[in-house]
Amino acid sequence: MTSYKELGLVNTKELFEKAMKGGYAVPAYNFNNMEQMQAIIQACVETKSPVILQVSSGARKYANQTLLRYMAQGAVEYAKELGCEKPQIVLHLDHGDSFELCKSCIEMGFSSVMIDGSSLPYDENIALTKKVCDFAHSQKDYVTVEGELGVLAGVEDDVSAEESHYTRPEEVQDFVSKTGVDSLAISIGTSHGRCKFKPEQCTRNADGLLIPPPLAFDVLEEIEKKLPGFPIVLHGSSSVPHEYVEQIEKYGGKIPDSVGIPEEQLRKAAKSAVCKINIDSDGRLAMTAAIRKVFVENPSEFDPRKYLGPAREELKKMYMRKNIEVLGSASHLD
Repeated sequence: MTSYKELGLVNTKELFEKAMKGGYAVPAYNFNNMEQMQAIIQACVETKSPVILQVSSGARKYANQTLLRYMAQGAVEYAKELGCEKPQIVLHLDHGDSFELCKSCIEMGFSSVMIDGSSLPYDENIALTKKVCDFAHSQKDYVTVEGELGVLAGVEDDVSAEESHYTRPEEVQDFVSKTGVDSLAISIGTSHGRCKFKPEQCTRNADGLLIPPPLAFDVLEEIEKKLPGFPIVLHGSSSVPHEYVEQIEKYGGKIPDSVGIPEEQLRKAAKSAVCKINIDSDGRLAMTAAIRKVFVENPSEFDPRKYLGPAREELKKMYMRKNIEVLGSASHLD
């Protein structure tokens, strides 16, 4: 059993309280490998932002849970080496789907876990979420828990749903009081993956680019009324930058009908009770665009550092811009 405090990590409790008061959202960036982690830490140190390092169950299988634990500990020491005296880094399980998975992550040093019972009947979601909360909150060092109500469409790692179902505001108070969750992921129109919406759900601008429908801010406002001052989480919030899609296709990729969440809507959400915004697909797109460019322009290149290095730089640039211009988390480190 390893406590996250031994690794230098923090849970989300204070981070979310400060974000709520400050009108910004803490970035939650998924990572699978060293270059992604380096880019996240570099960007957050340079922008003076707290950060949530997210690990999906797929990433845990890919990278190995023991290595991930030491990578998170390394991330804290790396941030200090870069000049950050008191890093505020959370290691969070994204979309945990069982009590056993959440328990294993907590025992391996995760400081926060998500238990996603949103696909279950309401009462079963409550029972599973409460079981995880009871275990997480009973630890010597309190581990924070995120639950979910409502279903996001799309595909990301092991998470898949054909249709989205908005969170019902009339359920949130009951769910939070019965489970004891520390934050709540809701569904208001975001979705997983690079195709957030089907083309028929969108309009097209003069350049033929897909313009998605707006998020259901009316649902968010109703939830805020039911849960005043309670931390809300948005999943599936990549904006799918057109420049990355364009570059990937220019250098041989085929990712048609890619469309994300407009950044102005994420800015609006970050000023509300939404204090954690999850971004994964944008990182995948940034890396892939940079790597494809190297391979096409330098077909004889075979040194991984020569293509993963530019990918890391592009990721860092993107994360810095998100912190400063979209989420508002820059300059909020103590």
